[in-house]
Amino acid sequence: MAKFKAYDYRQRVFLPVSLADQLMPGTLEFAIHTLVETRLDTSAFEQKYRNDETGRTAYDPKILLKIVLLGYARGLVSSRKIEQACRENVVFIALACGQQPDHSTIAAFVSSMKDEILPLFRDVLLVCQEMDLLGGTFFALDGLKLPSNASKEWSGIRSELHRKKERLEAKVQELLKEHVQEDTQDDPPSGPGGGDRELQVQRLQKQAERLEKWLQANDPKYGTTGKEISSNVTDNDSAKMKTAHGVIQGYNSQALIDAKHQVIIHGEAFGNGQDYAHGPPMLEGARENLQSLGHGDEYFAEKIFTADTNYHSETNLRKCQEMGLDAYIPDRHFRRRDPRYAAQRRYWPRRKRFALEDFHYEEATDHYQCPQGKRLRRIAKKAHGDGLVRRIYVAEEQDCQRCPLQLRF
Repeated sequence: MAKFKAYDYRQRVFLPVSLADQLMPGTLEFAIHTLVETRLDTSAFEQKYRNDETGRTAYDPKILLKIVLLGYARGLVSSRKIEQACRENVVFIALACGQQPDHSTIAAFVSSMKDEILPLFRDVLLVCQEMDLLGGTFFALDGLKLPSNASKEWSGIRSELHRKKERLEAKVQELLKEHVQEDTQDDPPSGPGGGDRELQVQRLQKQAERLEKWLQANDPKYGTTGKEISSNVTDNDSAKMKTAHGVIQGYNSQALIDAKHQVIIHGEAFGNGQDYAHGPPMLEGARENLQSLGHGDEYFAEKIFTADTNYHSETNLRKCQEMGLDAYIPDRHFRRRDPRYAAQRRYWPRRKRFALEDFHYEEATDHYQCPQGKRLRRIAKKAHGDGLVRRIYVAEEQDCQRCPLQLRF
């Protein structure tokens, strides 16, 4: 009979663990720990607490800041995920020094950081500068669309939101009417019970009241062309944006980096999915950040600046010229002029399409001849109610595939 090692889950094990030893030099968690403990001024957070003499002791802002920074760097943007990591992940446990703040504490801390983010960001830049991590000669700007904590279903211009409120109110009246009708019947209702209907009515009423309050408190949003654009009831600073994975309700996050070590010198989120106007605020924000480090107004003069075609606009180019940047921003059609893309049809230049007069009609045989001399035969004849007869002519597939005039199809 086979022999196996015995095991007992009731046995107790003493594991001596040094939390400091889990933060290995050279790792991101060690850098965050050292930076927050020794270089960042977190005293600004203390004014948010009122427990000097009475009240429960609070989590140290340094602990919360460390786990939030590491969580975001690891792709954990949910407060619940960070809370879970502080219970299960040894690196987070070490960084939190064994403490386990719950998700509500983490979320409240993040939402209260608005005024402290910029000073902390500039303190980090100062450290980067002292460690010679900033090159100061080459800068690049790019963006990424991120979803917000808001549903795109609650978006629309004011007239659309007003109609949504009216539909909610109409649905409430309909449910109340059904409820009254069922109360007058002798037979019990076969559908949802009265309690379920009451909960549904309350939910719809709250949604309608929420829309009503929002419409009274907020003005319409207008785009650069003066046309009204969609607002959002949950997060009115966000906007609908097209991405490779569909339309999201979110923000267009922008980052301007120093190319030497990919250090971000300014970051900001915009409720506009187009990048044609993001150059000025990003460059101004970066200039203010670097001025706080002791650099002058001409820091960006004659420095290289790059961005992709989405940033090619008069607004962005004028700002680059104003700051004296050596800017490289390609226009949207630069690939059509590049011989390396000549074989790719998506970059072929647009040419005038052929018109009906370019095709010769042979009445005797009822067919057309294309400009390349190939025959187009009739495959359909349709009579419509307007008295017109429409005929459809097509060429042979192999003739079109080898046609040198494909650019004009």
